[in-house]
Amino acid sequence: MYILVIEDNPDLVANLYDYFEARGHVPDVSYDGRSGIEFANRNSYDVIILDLMLPDMDGMEVCSRLRENGHDLPILILTARDTLQDKLDGFDCGADDYLVKPFALQELEVRLSALIRRGSGASTRKLLRIGDMEFNPVMLELKRAGNSIELPPIPLKILEFLMRQSPRVVSREKIERHIWGDNPPRSDALRAHLHMLRISIDKPYKHKLLHTIRGQGYQLKDSDVA
Repeated sequence: MYILVIEDNPDLVANLYDYFEARGHVPDVSYDGRSGIEFANRNSYDVIILDLMLPDMDGMEVCSRLRENGHDLPILILTARDTLQDKLDGFDCGADDYLVKPFALQELEVRLSALIRRGSGASTRKLLRIGDMEFNPVMLELKRAGNSIELPPIPLKILEFLMRQSPRVVSREKIERHIWGDNPPRSDALRAHLHMLRISIDKPYKHKLLHTIRGQGYQLKDSDVA
C-alpha cells in the first residue's frame, strides 16, 4: 500500500512509519493539512490516514477539500475525538472509516486493506506495464518476463513513478521531490537507489528499460520498441 499519513504528532508518525515500512508498505508523511492536500494532489496513494486536530486547519476541512478536489481514494480518520457527533461529522465530510486513539497498529492495517479492497483506490491503480515488466501497485508485486522481483520500498516507489511518467524523461529533481518532498537527503541517495533498480530490473535481461538521458534525467522505456 502507498499510504499518505496526515498527522502532526511526531511520535505517532514515527510509530506508523516504522510499522508500515517494516510490513512492506510505503508511507508518506505530512504534518499539516495544507501540505497534506498538496501531497495528495501531487502524488498517487492507495489510502489516506487523517488526523482531525492539525495545526493549520481541522481534519474535517482537509477531508472536505480532498473530496472537492476530486480525490476518491479511501480516507480513514485517526483521532482522539470519540463522540458520536464527531464520528457522524467525519463520515459526513467524506471519510470512509473512523478509528479512535489509542488503537492497535494491526487493526489499523487491516482496516486500510479492507478499504482498498472495496473502495475506489484499488480500481484507480491499474496494472502498469513497460515492455515485459509489469507492476501491480495495489499488491506491490513486480515481475519481468514472468519472474518476480523484490525491491525495497524507496526503489519500488521510484520505479512506479517512472512507470507512470513513461515514456517521458523525468529529471533528477522531480524524482527527489516526489520521494522526499522538500527535504531530499544530502547524500547521493537517489543514485544508490537507481543503481539497485538497474541491477534488479535490467542486468539479467537483454533489453534495458531504465535509461539515463544525459543532462535531462531518467526514462523508463522498452528499448526494443522504436
